[in-house]
Amino acid sequence: MDNRRVLSALCYFSILFTPFLLPIIIYFITPDPEVKRHAKRSLLSHAIPVALGIVGFIILMVLSLTMYSTSDFSIQPGTSVDFFAASIPLLFLIVYGVLSIAVLIWNIIQGIKVLQ
Repeated sequence: MDNRRVLSALCYFSILFTPFLLPIIIYFITPDPEVKRHAKRSLLSHAIPVALGIVGFIILMVLSLTMYSTSDFSIQPGTSVDFFAASIPLLFLIVYGVLSIAVLIWNIIQGIKVLQ
């Protein structure tokens, strides 16, 4: 096996053990442009779920602050609960979970392709 292939595949497989650290180290240490390209691609794919998590957290915090902006957090008798607004966090968790699994599978497939 070629060292280029092993390093490139390790960049993709690192999503299982060191998602950011290994691709960054390999990108700055190796002089090979092909390995650098794979390190950059894998680092970008590792960053997608993190960026979505940060953006989603900010959006959910803003929504929760606007939904519960009153000083009284109790639900009075006779008031209705907005189930659509209450289901937004659950919907986000489902989308985030599906995207994270898709990115994990994509990285494993790319790592196997590089090794072949």
